[in-house]
Amino acid sequence: MAIPNTLGIDFGTSNSAAGIAVAGRPWLVEMEPGEQTLPTAVFFEEDSRVMRIGHSATRALISGEEGRFMRALKSLLGTPLLHEERRLGGERISFATLIARFLAAMKTRAETATHMEFTHALSGRPVRFHSKDDTRNAQAEADLRACYLEAGFHDVLFMYEPEAALRAAVPAPGLGLIVDIGGGTSDFTAFEQGTDGSTRILASHGVRLGGTDFDRQLSIQHVMPLLGRGSQIRNTFGGGTLPAPNRLFNDLATWQMIPFLYAPESRRAARDLAANAVEPEKLARLVTVLEDELGHELAFAVERGKIRSNGADGDGSIDLKLLQRGLSVPLGAQAMNATLAEQTAAIGACAEETLQQAGIAPEQVTRVVLVGGSSLLAAVQAQMQQLCPSARLETQNAMTAVADGLALAAETAFA
Repeated sequence: MAIPNTLGIDFGTSNSAAGIAVAGRPWLVEMEPGEQTLPTAVFFEEDSRVMRIGHSATRALISGEEGRFMRALKSLLGTPLLHEERRLGGERISFATLIARFLAAMKTRAETATHMEFTHALSGRPVRFHSKDDTRNAQAEADLRACYLEAGFHDVLFMYEPEAALRAAVPAPGLGLIVDIGGGTSDFTAFEQGTDGSTRILASHGVRLGGTDFDRQLSIQHVMPLLGRGSQIRNTFGGGTLPAPNRLFNDLATWQMIPFLYAPESRRAARDLAANAVEPEKLARLVTVLEDELGHELAFAVERGKIRSNGADGDGSIDLKLLQRGLSVPLGAQAMNATLAEQTAAIGACAEETLQQAGIAPEQVTRVVLVGGSSLLAAVQAQMQQLCPSARLETQNAMTAVADGLALAAETAFA
């Protein structure tokens, strides 16, 4: 029986990639000209069924085109929200179908680039889609499987993302730890490699915490106060004041929740807060963001500030000129590390638990392979070095290791 053509797909919260093995080496498809990774983003043009993906979707948002932009759809897997329908581009569509169409576009682009038809897929998946809910965790994989089938694949197998990254790592004798910090989850695999290059996986573990959570925390602590978070609102039914409710600000700081804030009731709630605010200039910014649908641009500004401030010598910042000329928030490395201390500590704790499950002491680990853009944050690297003091940190293949490993493993996944 012939082995079916299988595409390795790294469907990520922030970025996605796909590839195959060629002469024993990973070959990633150029999903866009000159780009092996594709932003996991979609843009629906106003009153049109045209759906743009990747950098094209981001450009449409930034250029101010009329339509709806969405990102971090992977975070909805395993939740009831995935199957709710919304009117987008002139049709009612569920988020599950959006994911399926995104995967179908990746399939088509890979087939065009390779002149092959891919009937099967090997997909990466987090060790834990949902940290503390086994039912949701299982449902998330079932949801993702259904999306692949709706996208036109006949069958799909799944591989833990850090184990896929291990496939692409250069072998070296000793005990090691893969640390994969993605957009929505952090995943870990403890392993042992022999002098003959053989590899034994000892344990894999994960937590629902990633780069978008870093962005959210930075936004809540450093940006949302400029929009009125924590401001006092006058009580319209009596004297005194109360703090502005946190819900609007928390949702505005959460990538996947931003589109829902453009509903009339959210805009009305923001206007009511501004009308009764002790600091009306701050709440006026919140109104502007919702009325002009600037939530994603604001989130991108936070993300850029995070990247710019990583390792900065106290002079990093979040540029908020989209809200007001010359407005910015200082964000040096020290301030960013302090803001993210709870998240990085949780990542360290999950990594330590992985080593405990593997039955090895942190001091025995000789190498830590860092994978994913957020693994390059100085705070994350410091946490891993503190946990594994004898290990060398490897970052050579951080951005494509999962996709490379899936491309290699796809060749025999359905053998």
